[in-house]
This record gives sequence, C-alpha cells and structure tokens, in this order.
Amino acid sequence: MNILTVTSLYPNREMPRHGIFVENRLRHLVASGGVDLRVVAPVPWFPVTAEWAGTYGRYARVPQEEVRQGISVTHPRYPLIPKLGMALAPAGFYHGISGHIRKLLGRGPAADLIDAHYFYPDGVAAVRLARSLGIPVTVTARGTDLNLIPRFARARRMIVTAAMQADALITVCQALKDVLVDELGVPASKVTVLRNGVDLHQFAPPHDREAARAELGLTTPALASVGHLIPRKGHDIAIRALAQLPGVTLLIAGEGPERQALESLGESLGVGDRLCFLGAVPYDRIAQVYGAVDALVLASDREGWPNVLLESMACGTPVVAAQCWGTPEVVTAPEAGRLVAPRTPTAFADAIRRQLTAPADRAATRAYAERFSWDATTAGQLDLFRSVLAGARRGVAPHPVRSSVSARP
Repeated sequence: MNILTVTSLYPNREMPRHGIFVENRLRHLVASGGVDLRVVAPVPWFPVTAEWAGTYGRYARVPQEEVRQGISVTHPRYPLIPKLGMALAPAGFYHGISGHIRKLLGRGPAADLIDAHYFYPDGVAAVRLARSLGIPVTVTARGTDLNLIPRFARARRMIVTAAMQADALITVCQALKDVLVDELGVPASKVTVLRNGVDLHQFAPPHDREAARAELGLTTPALASVGHLIPRKGHDIAIRALAQLPGVTLLIAGEGPERQALESLGESLGVGDRLCFLGAVPYDRIAQVYGAVDALVLASDREGWPNVLLESMACGTPVVAAQCWGTPEVVTAPEAGRLVAPRTPTAFADAIRRQLTAPADRAATRAYAERFSWDATTAGQLDLFRSVLAGARRGVAPHPVRSSVSARP
C-alpha cells in the first residue's frame, strides 16, 4: 500500500520532539513491510529565520524536505494569521497542502490512501483534498482536537463534516471515540481505537540506576514532571504538591513560555532548592530521567493517550497521573501507578506520598509496560487500511477492525 500521511504534528530538524508520537507510530508501520509511506508535514509560513523571532523563526528554518527514520518528509508552508488562526486554519492548511500534494502525486508514485493525523485543521483539510482527488482518507484524533476544539461552534461543524466524509476514523483512546460517537454523532462502526505503544528498546530500565541518579545529582526520593511548559500540563500542580512533600526532589523536563512563572512559584513556596529545571531533554536521553526517579507526575487537565506514562513505566518507574480522558486506559493496575482525583496539589501530594511509602516493584512496572508494544497497533492499522481500500474498490464502507485498547494480554 502506498500511504500519504498528512499532519502538522511531526518532528523536524528544528523541532525534533514535536509530534514525535506520530513519527513513532509511522516508523513501526513502515518497519512492518506492509506499506510504502511518505509524509507531508506543513509548517506555518513566516518570512524571518532570526532567533529573535522565536517559534515562528524556528518554523521558517524548517527545511523544505528531509528524511527521518528512513521516511521521506516534506514541509510545505501554509498561512496562519495570528488571532484569526482558529477560524481560518483549515482553509490556510488546505491552501498549503493542495498544490504541493498534487505535484507530489504527479511525480509518482500514486497514493492509495491519505492518512491524516489530528482533526483540526489537518483532518478537515485532508478530507477535503482527498475527496477532490478521489482518494480514500482516514483521520486519527489525538486529544485536544476532540477534547477542546469542538467547543468552538464553527470548528465543531467542520470536524463533524470531515468525520462523516472520511472513510474511517481512528482514536488513540476510548475516551476520544466516545466524544465522536456520543457528542458529535458519528456512527460507532466508523471509529477504531488504536492506542499508542512504547518503544521497549528506547525506553528500558537503566543498567545502573544509582549511576543514573548520581549523574542527575539525586540523593533523595525524586519525581519527574515531563512536558511542554504550558498551563495545560499542570507543572504548577506538581510544584505545589512538592511543597507538601519534604525531602523530595522534583525534576521538570521541558521548555515553554511558563518557565519563568514556574521558577518563581517554586521560590515563593520555598522549594527552589528541591526543584530542578532540566530544559528540553533530547529524546534519546529522557529515559535516563525516567529511570532515575521514583515516580512520574502527570497533572495535565486533558490528554488523549499520554505517551510519557508508558515511557516511564517501560523504564520501571510508576506514575501518578490525573484521572482524566485517556489516562485511566493507560493506568489500570497497581504496578502501573496511581490515578488522582480531584486534580489538586493536595490530592497529588497524598497520592505521591502513598506511592513513595509503598513503591511498586520496578520489574513489575516494566512488565506492565511490555504489554503495550507497537505490534498490535501496527497490525490494527494495516487491517484498517486494507479494509478501507477493499471497500473503496467495491464502493462500500470499510469493516470495523478490532480495537487496540486494553492493557491486558
């Protein structure tokens, strides 16, 4: 099968961790030998590449094309107008990909199917383009595209239209499927749940945990909070919980606009000496952080299928996570960690305290993560793509495939 993936959530030379969960899914799909795959990963157009231009300058420095993990990736530009971006994003995104993809397909090979990731604006634009080209199309929902964006009426209408016109839909957790079916009125038979997996070679317990701890300067029980430094990720909750946990250290891995505010919060709470900001940790080194700490803290207010949870567990480290959206589908056993509700600093501090007092066996935590290899997800993708193509040839809807949700063997 010749697959053309369209998504703005994809790593590039300037932003190597951006959308890495999509790249991970695709590289395992390619490794199966069942597809030939190309990626079109548009970035917003910006005229200035200078460092002072911040994120938009980084977008401007993204190469027009590159090869990542053996996959050919192109980065066409699309217009994104500040403050008008939400309403006009699908039209701008379509404008950015339409001519580019037509030229790409004109040079060959033809695409059997367009595989879009993230519903808005990516999926909306990809469905429109696929319909104009007469190519089957699938759309994968990943989190905010369904648990936040449909609150806006105009975006909601476009998402529903795209969902109804797509040949098949994928969600990374059951909670997102429930949104499509129960809130947006999409037939359940059209939606397949294919959860993310974890690379069990990339993420594994450290050979020498004490050495890993020493390298990070850890001499006390330690926690990690990993993710972009934005309000949604709840790093502030982790810091406020730290203030209730004397003798515990918190590592925060990630960069973003909230860093200064989070540093100030730590100082104001008197935990600055137990709080360490690691910055943006390279993907090939984050396993060291997971393996060195005693628990990962994820205090996000919404997630699809949070990959950091499985990454931490694969390194033998249990998690303490807010009970919301897809997290209860990831954390289903004591050795995996604990779910927290309500999402407050005190509730997190209590759960962390219990976790540190009665820690899970790290080998059991690793064994739990081993249930989430990419094999089942890859097989589910291949089955769905084959069903879509078979249905397109017969002019009928594809058969639903077995969902890949459960952590149980």
